[in-house]
Amino acid sequence: MPGGVMQGFDSTTDIASQGIVAFILIAMFALLALDRVHRVLIPIGAVAVIWLISYFSPFKLISFETAKNAVDLNVILLLFAMMALVGVLKTTNVFPWAVDRLLERSRGNPSRAARLILWFTGVLSAILDNVTTVIFAYPMASEMARRLKINGSAFFLPMVMAANIGGTATLIGDPPNVLIGADPRTGLSFMDFIYNLAVPCTFMMIVLVWYSRRYYPTDIGAPADIDHEGAATPSGARLENVPLLRVTCWITVLIFLGFMTHTFTHMPVAVPAVIGIAAILFAQDYYYLKEHKPTHEERQHGVLTILEKDIEWPTLAFFLFLFILVGAAVATGLIASLADALAWIIQGISRHFGLSPTATLLVAALLILWISGFLSAVIDNIPYTAVTIPLVASLLGQLNAGPDGQVLWWALSLGACLGGNGTLIGASANVTVTGLAEKDGKRISFNEFTAFGSRIATLTLVMSSIYLALWLYVGSILVNVAGAVVLLVLFTAPRFLKRSASRE
Repeated sequence: MPGGVMQGFDSTTDIASQGIVAFILIAMFALLALDRVHRVLIPIGAVAVIWLISYFSPFKLISFETAKNAVDLNVILLLFAMMALVGVLKTTNVFPWAVDRLLERSRGNPSRAARLILWFTGVLSAILDNVTTVIFAYPMASEMARRLKINGSAFFLPMVMAANIGGTATLIGDPPNVLIGADPRTGLSFMDFIYNLAVPCTFMMIVLVWYSRRYYPTDIGAPADIDHEGAATPSGARLENVPLLRVTCWITVLIFLGFMTHTFTHMPVAVPAVIGIAAILFAQDYYYLKEHKPTHEERQHGVLTILEKDIEWPTLAFFLFLFILVGAAVATGLIASLADALAWIIQGISRHFGLSPTATLLVAALLILWISGFLSAVIDNIPYTAVTIPLVASLLGQLNAGPDGQVLWWALSLGACLGGNGTLIGASANVTVTGLAEKDGKRISFNEFTAFGSRIATLTLVMSSIYLALWLYVGSILVNVAGAVVLLVLFTAPRFLKRSASRE
């Protein structure tokens, strides 16, 4: 090669290389917490330091070629497509129109409005991936907060938590679940996820709605019988360019069908998203040209506006460089070392205390749950899950757990998905929402997010611990059936009592 420049190399996996990467990751986390510079600069600077070390020292942390493979184009392109889709929908005025309908239903009460947004987000996130869900839900939440004249964070932060919790309930709702469900070693089906995770996640949604009202008492904690004066009055927003909206909705349905059939087609979610958004952008440009008949110089108000202003490029850059950083942790063996340490701890506890097989499984499940939850709050949960799956499979072989060993997969799923609520960088949906909010002039700091998110993560992980213990000692069938009955009573009893009171 000209000049003898190094094309590529294998990453060094010694303890020093792992220590350097760990130090850089911790430093990045600390700088994000200090919130002194824009967050997108921090991973860019961290990658620059890693490459300086990799190419000009004996420690080969990650090569450019390995970094390219570490970038998850599936996530980047999905985000791009969904941001563009929302940009097109904005041109039809559908979000203010939808907010009018929601505010009418909530009668202008912030508590009711928040409850509607949270349940809408949680349910939709179980069907779609959570990033797509928050991209759709954010414009409605933002418009609601503006109309009700309350702190936007009171909607945005609980909303993203609802997306992460709702996404945990199904195989397609969150990337860690997709990885777990797609691995043949797990032997889990689409319905296994719903059967084992839908009930606990629904209880977590109830706790989220309750705690959000307590955390933001002056914003969404108002009693249900107190309305904001004039807030429920429709703004008079009308749908615009209905033909484009109709075409966009039909194509969006096809995109979502592509997402939902991932288990059968094995098609990355970015593929139907990019195909669909290409068709939608062509349709948008067609209707724009038909209506405005612009000159070449005037076309910046059409599709170029969407590509330049509605795509949150700093957020995409943040993800790109974050993937490279985590790729360095994988390439140097740092994540694998952490996973091996987990296996050693579980086996050591079991031998020391002479635990029964069921007790050993519970210890293993709780360690996997809490360590996964902690690490997923600090680093992206996708590569962590990918590395931990073979660890769990190996551990199950050593424990000879039988059918009950399935609990370890649920521990990994719950820990990786719910732990992401803990910090701003813990989940893709978190970064997406804060980026969209910043674009609207509503800055959410790292510390503000963590103050609320860490509490929700802790609450849901405690609930997960109780659920896993019941799953093992009571049985999955009984605990899920009993949970479903309790939920049925919780959702139907208030309506029944209200009807009875009205008759009297």
